[in-house]
Amino acid sequence: MSEHDNLPKADGKPEELQPETSENVQEQQEIPQKPTPSEPSENIDTEAPVTQEKTEELDKEDPDKVINEIEESNAEDAEDEGNADRHHIEEKDYDKMSMEALVNELEHLVSNHKVQAIKKQVEAIRTEFKAQFNTLLDEKKEEFLNDGGNEIDFFFSSPLQKRFKDIYKDYKGKLHAHHKNIENNLKDNLANRLQIIEEIKGLFNDEENINTTYKHFKELQDRWKTAGPIPRDKYNNAWNSYHHHVEVFYDFLHLNRDLRDLDFKHNLDQKLKIIERAEELAKDENLNRAFRELQVLHKMWKEELGPVDKEHREAVWERFKAATKTIHDRRQAYFAELDQVYEKNLEVKNEIIEQINKITEKGADSHNGWQNSIKDVEQLRTIFFSAGKVPIRVNEETWAKFKDAVRSFNRKKNAFYKNLKKSQFDNLQKKMELIQIAEDNKDSDDFETTTALMKKIQSDWKKIGHVPRKNSDKIWKQFKTACNHYFDRLHKAKDTANAEGNEAFSKKVQLLEELKTINLSGEKETDLETIKAFIENWKSVGNVPSNKRYIEGKLNKALDGVFKKLNLNKNEAELIKFETKLETLNNSEDSRHLDNERQFIRKRITEVKAEINQLENNLQFFQNVNDENPLVQEVHKNIERHKQELKLWKTKLSKIKELY
Repeated sequence: MSEHDNLPKADGKPEELQPETSENVQEQQEIPQKPTPSEPSENIDTEAPVTQEKTEELDKEDPDKVINEIEESNAEDAEDEGNADRHHIEEKDYDKMSMEALVNELEHLVSNHKVQAIKKQVEAIRTEFKAQFNTLLDEKKEEFLNDGGNEIDFFFSSPLQKRFKDIYKDYKGKLHAHHKNIENNLKDNLANRLQIIEEIKGLFNDEENINTTYKHFKELQDRWKTAGPIPRDKYNNAWNSYHHHVEVFYDFLHLNRDLRDLDFKHNLDQKLKIIERAEELAKDENLNRAFRELQVLHKMWKEELGPVDKEHREAVWERFKAATKTIHDRRQAYFAELDQVYEKNLEVKNEIIEQINKITEKGADSHNGWQNSIKDVEQLRTIFFSAGKVPIRVNEETWAKFKDAVRSFNRKKNAFYKNLKKSQFDNLQKKMELIQIAEDNKDSDDFETTTALMKKIQSDWKKIGHVPRKNSDKIWKQFKTACNHYFDRLHKAKDTANAEGNEAFSKKVQLLEELKTINLSGEKETDLETIKAFIENWKSVGNVPSNKRYIEGKLNKALDGVFKKLNLNKNEAELIKFETKLETLNNSEDSRHLDNERQFIRKRITEVKAEINQLENNLQFFQNVNDENPLVQEVHKNIERHKQELKLWKTKLSKIKELY
C-alpha cells in the first residue's frame, strides 16, 4: 500500500488519515501526590487506561489506525501552536495552601505565564479556594447564629475573596482575548492556504517557460509551509486538496523530468533519514521523548516533504509505519503495566478513606478522644499522600472522596468543640451549686451523714466535665477549700480514735527518713535484698489512717530514687512497689479499694490492646514504603513499647488474682 493510496485521486476522495494531538495525551497526575520510590522517576504522558482486553489486542492493532492516532494529534496541535509549553508548568499541592497562598499563586500564574497554558492550574486553585471559603462562610454563619443573630440578616465579605475574583476576572478576559485572536488568525491562515491551492491549480494553464513555472511552484510550497495553523475541522480537507494538486503538478512536470526527479530524490533522501530516526526511537528507553519526537517526524513527513518516485513510495511508507507501530506498542504495553500498579494504589487509598469515614462516624465524647482521633487521621493522611498514583479515570473522584472524608471529620470535630463551649457554661452553673452545698455543710458535726454527702458531691464534680478555662482554677479552689475544711475536721476527729494508726504513721515517717540515708554496697543483688528487707519492715509496721495513706505514695517516690541508683529494670521496680501496694490494699478494712485496683488494671489492659491493634492496622498502609522510613520506624517503636507495657499490666493482674 502506498503512503498516498488513501489521498484524493478524484472528486470522490476518501478521507485522509488524521494526525493525533498531544493534547489527547494528558499527563497522569494525582492531586496532591508526594513522590514515592514506587512511582516512575520520569513523567510519562498517558492515554486512557489500557484494559486487559486492549492489552491482549496490541499485537493485532492495525498499523493504519496507529498512524491515524498520531496524525489526529498533529491536526489538533496545528490549530494552536502557542500551547506547546502547557505541560511544563508545575501543578502544586493546592489543598495544602491557605486561601491567601492560593490567591498569591493565582496572581503569579496569571502575571507570568500564557493564559492558554495555565487552565488546569487555575481551575484547581479556583476549586480549592471555593471549598475553603465555603467552609469559612459556614463557620462565620454558625458563629453569627450562636451569638443570637437571625439567619436572614447574615452577611460576610472578605477582601481576600474580592482580590481572588478580580484576578480570576483578569484571567478570563485574557483567555477570551487569546481565543478571539486565535480564531481570527486561523480564519486568515485558512484563506491564505486556499489561495495558495488555487494558485497551484492555475499553474497548469500557465503558458510561461516550464522553468519559470517550476520556480513559481517552489515559491508556493514555501508559502504553504509558513502559512500558519488553521481550524482543525478544515485541516483534513485543506491538506488533502493541497497534496492532490501537488501530485498533479508533478505529473504535469513529465515534460521536464529532470526537475521532477531532483525533487523526488531530495524527498526520498529526507524520508529515509526520518525513517532511520524513527527506527532509532523504537529502541529508546525514554518512551515519552520517543513518542513526542515521533509526532514531529510525522508532521515533517506530511507537511514539509513532497512525494517520492512511485517505485519507492510503498516501501518507504511501510517501513515508516513499522517503526511507528513498534514505538506505539511499547508505549501501550508500558501503560498497561503501569495501570496495574495504579489499581493497587487505588485500593490502598480507598481503604484509607474508609478508615477516616469510620473514625468520623465513631466520633468521640471527650477532648482527649478527639485529640487521639486527630492524630489517627493525620497519620492516615500521611499514608494517603505516600501511597502513589491512581488511574487517571478515577483520579479526581478519589481525591474528591478523600477531601470529603477529611472535611466531614473536621466538621464533626469542630461541631463538638463549639457545643463544648455551651456545655461548659452549663457545667459552670452545676459546679457552683456543688460549691454552695460544700460550704453549707463544711462545719457540720453529723459526720456520718455529711461524709456521704461530701463524697457524693465530689463524685458529681468529677462527672460534670470541663468549665470555661477562665473560671476553672477559681471555682476549683473554692470547692477544694470547703471540702478540705470539712475533711480536716473529720480526720482530726478520727485521729483521736485511731491512735494505733497514727503511731504506724509516725513510724513510717521515720522509716522514710532512714530510707534517704540507707547505705548501699554497690552490688545490685545485695542492695536489692536490703531494699526488700526495708519494704518488709515497712509492711510490718501496719496500716495508717485513711487520711494519711498518702505516706504510701511518698514511699514509692523515695523507692524510685533508690531503684535509679541500682539501675534496676523499670518493670521489676514497678512490680516491687506494686506488691507493697497490694498488701496495703488487702489489709484495708474497705475491700472496695482492691476491687477498684483490679478494675483499673483490666481497663488499662483493654486500652493498651486497642492501641496496639490500631498501630498494627496503620502499619499495613506502609507496604509500599521502605522500612528505613522514619515514620515506619517510629510506629514499630510504639508497638514494642505498648507490648512491654501490656506485659507489665498482665503481671499485675495475675498478682491481684492470687489474693482472691
